[in-house]
Amino acid sequence: MPNTAPAHLPWARTATAQAHAVRTGEISATDLIEAHLARIAEVNPEVNAITQLLADRARARAAATDRRRAAGEPLGPLAGVPFTVKETTPIEGVPTTFGVPRFRDLVAPADAPPVARLRAAGGIPIGHSNIPTLVLAGMHTRSELFGDTVNPWDPSVTPGGSSGGDAVAVATGMAALGLGNDSGGSLRVPAAFCGVAALKPSYGRFPADHRVLGPADPGPASQLLVTDGPLARSVADLRLAFELLAGTDPRDPRAVPAPLDGEPLPTPVKVAVVADPGGHGVHPTARAAVATAADVLADAGYDVREVPDVPLLDETLAAYDLLTVTEFAPDWPSVRPLLGPGGDRYLSPVMARTRPASSAEFMTLMGTCLAIRRAWAEFLDDFPLLLAPVYTDPIPTPSLESRDPASRDRVATAMNLCTATSLAALPALTLPTGLTPHHPHHPTAVQLITRPYREDLALQAAQTLESHLPPLAPVTPRR
Repeated sequence: MPNTAPAHLPWARTATAQAHAVRTGEISATDLIEAHLARIAEVNPEVNAITQLLADRARARAAATDRRRAAGEPLGPLAGVPFTVKETTPIEGVPTTFGVPRFRDLVAPADAPPVARLRAAGGIPIGHSNIPTLVLAGMHTRSELFGDTVNPWDPSVTPGGSSGGDAVAVATGMAALGLGNDSGGSLRVPAAFCGVAALKPSYGRFPADHRVLGPADPGPASQLLVTDGPLARSVADLRLAFELLAGTDPRDPRAVPAPLDGEPLPTPVKVAVVADPGGHGVHPTARAAVATAADVLADAGYDVREVPDVPLLDETLAAYDLLTVTEFAPDWPSVRPLLGPGGDRYLSPVMARTRPASSAEFMTLMGTCLAIRRAWAEFLDDFPLLLAPVYTDPIPTPSLESRDPASRDRVATAMNLCTATSLAALPALTLPTGLTPHHPHHPTAVQLITRPYREDLALQAAQTLESHLPPLAPVTPRR
């Protein structure tokens, strides 16, 4: 079993604790960064999570933080805290490669909005993190440019993806926070597989910029589905990152000035429980994780009730496929070669069986998407929180989803609720619940789904769960 790190080590502390230590002078930002760089040197060769290490930049930024503190200047809430950034998200002056050799020199002219926000709060980007090639090659984190990332709990299973590099970096203490994104589970699945927490926010909660090449914005699927979000080792860190990332930005007119906390709800707050979304079967381990979390919430005073299922799941999955295929189909012949040998096996079955929508069908599809969101709004009006699995199967082996169409469908079914809630534009929080009883190297997890712009409800419930469940990270990888 991986060794849990002693809490006194600087890199083993939470982001909140690290920033407090820097602000109070308990540790210098320089020493904090050096501790993380030493951890990266020790661990990253084993797991291959950090792809472009920004050591000199991080040292310079830390030194500037120390100078400001010595001069008596106020420091931000993330003072000196290192964070990783997914290979899809620009860091000024660093290539945004998407894991593709052709993009190895695609240097970003500016920070993406979420990077800029964490940097403005005192955070220090310490490196880019690995992804599946172009985030399209599958759920396992393996890119043509950087290779495979390894799950630190068990190298025989995948760390998940597409934000797998960030999940592994946070889980092993190489960074206190990770900045990834999610369009169907890309934050929640790797967080669950690596024993850390993650928050997929509401559509429009965090400003972002998902342009890939040049000034052209992406199509409707990318606009509606992809949301940036943080990964962390504690709910308090998720809450801090949530507060820093939220708000408007002129670079993203979708971002709205919604309050961070909504009106208090009548108590007890109702929680719906669905252990088997869609009724396709759920592994006993995933069901047990949901039952454990349900018991904790019930004991804490929540009104926890099992319900038959979530709204319009099959219709939502079909709409998701149609929306994404309609956007990707025109570019598929040029994108496919960039994925490398076998990299198209994950998407090819969907592309083959789903015909792109005509203009008339696309108009109907937009109506279907609105109907889906209405159904979820009505469901969450009755139950402000939904407790469910992140993934209904055990953690799979690397690239299982790319072996054949049947394996691809099995993996897609296991994470179908992640897919559905992305199309429904709902916030969701993933939290580890412990380790698998019969396989103590594998983390277990649940997700809390809530109303749009009520991330505070999920964060509050997750805080309750965290206080009653064992922390898992940071860990030292199994060899």
